[in-house]
Amino acid sequence: MEKLLVLTHVDESGEALTKASLEAVAAGMEMAGAVEASVTIGIVGARTETAAQQVAGTAGRVLAVAGEAFAEARYASDAAACEALCRAAAATLVFAPASSRFDRVLPGVAYRLGGFSDTHVTAVAKGETVEATRWFYRQRVEAVLRRATRPWFLLLEAGTRAPWAGSGNAVKVETVAVELPALRTKVTGVRAPRQGEQTIRPDAKILFVAGAGWTKKQADGKVHAAEAESLILNFLHVADASLGSSKSLVDQSGENQAVLGFLTHLNQIGQTGATPRHPKGLSTCCHGEEPHVVGWRFITERRAVSLDPNCGWARGKADVLYVADAFKVMAKVNALLADRKQASN
Repeated sequence: MEKLLVLTHVDESGEALTKASLEAVAAGMEMAGAVEASVTIGIVGARTETAAQQVAGTAGRVLAVAGEAFAEARYASDAAACEALCRAAAATLVFAPASSRFDRVLPGVAYRLGGFSDTHVTAVAKGETVEATRWFYRQRVEAVLRRATRPWFLLLEAGTRAPWAGSGNAVKVETVAVELPALRTKVTGVRAPRQGEQTIRPDAKILFVAGAGWTKKQADGKVHAAEAESLILNFLHVADASLGSSKSLVDQSGENQAVLGFLTHLNQIGQTGATPRHPKGLSTCCHGEEPHVVGWRFITERRAVSLDPNCGWARGKADVLYVADAFKVMAKVNALLADRKQASN
C-alpha cells in the first residue's frame, strides 16, 4: 500500500500556504482516493498554525516543521526539513508544488532517501500503477511516466488544477524535530521590484503578450516605442495582468532596433520560452503560429489583436480575433478600465 505525503510551504506572508501548495494538496487527495493510500500533509515555515487550518478536511496526519530557520528559502534548512517530514511519514509517494523553493531542494532529498524525482508534472492518475504526465522540449512532447522506485517525488506544475479548499474543522498538528546541519548562509533580506514595476505575475487572471509589431513603423511611417511602453504598462497596472513577449521582440535589443525597456528574456513565451497558465490571454502585434501554439497551450481563453486577419496565429488559434490597430485598441481599453476602476473606488 502506498503512503502519500504532500509537502507544502508558506507564502511570502510567512503564515498561509501558497496557491501551488494547495493545488498539490488537491492532487494528493485525488490520488489517495484512487490508490486507497493514506495521506499525510507536511508543512514547512516559520509559523504553521494558519497553514494547517487550510488543509482541514484531508482526514490524515498533518506534520509541521516550524521555526525561524525555515522562514526563508535556503537549501540546507529546507532539505533537512523535507527529509525529516518524509522519514516521519514513511512516504512512498511525495507530491510537492514545483515552486522555486522546492524545485532546487527535493531532487537532493530524493537522493538522500534512495528515491527518484520528476519535475514539471502536469497530471497524475491511476492506471496499472501510478502514472505521471509531464512535458518535454518546451512543452512540445508529452510523456507518461511510471516508476517502480520508491520513494517517488513528483513536483507538480502550478495552475494545472483547482486548489484545495478546507472544511474549517480543527486540525491536530504534529511537530517534527529537525537536526539542522551547520548553516553557511544567512538570509539578511529580500530585494525585489516594487509591485507596480513587476511584470511577471504567475497568479494574474490575464496574460498580455506583446509582439514585435509594437516597435515597428506605424501607419505614419514612424516608430512609437515610447507610446507603446506607456500603453502596455498602463494596461498591466489597471488590469493587474502579467506580461509575456515573443522571442523576436526581446531579441531586438541586440539588433540596434527600438525596444521596450521593461522586457527581458524572462517575459518570453513560446517555443523557446515559458508556457504560462492563466485563465485569459490577449496577444497584440504578434505574428506567426509556433510561439502561440506552444506558449499558449494552457491558456483557457485566447484573444488577439492584429491588422492581419490571415496570419498563422489568427487563423484557428485565437478564440476571438480583433482586426484593428493595437495602439488604438489598447488606448480605448485603458480608458475604459480606468473609468471602471475610478467608479468602483
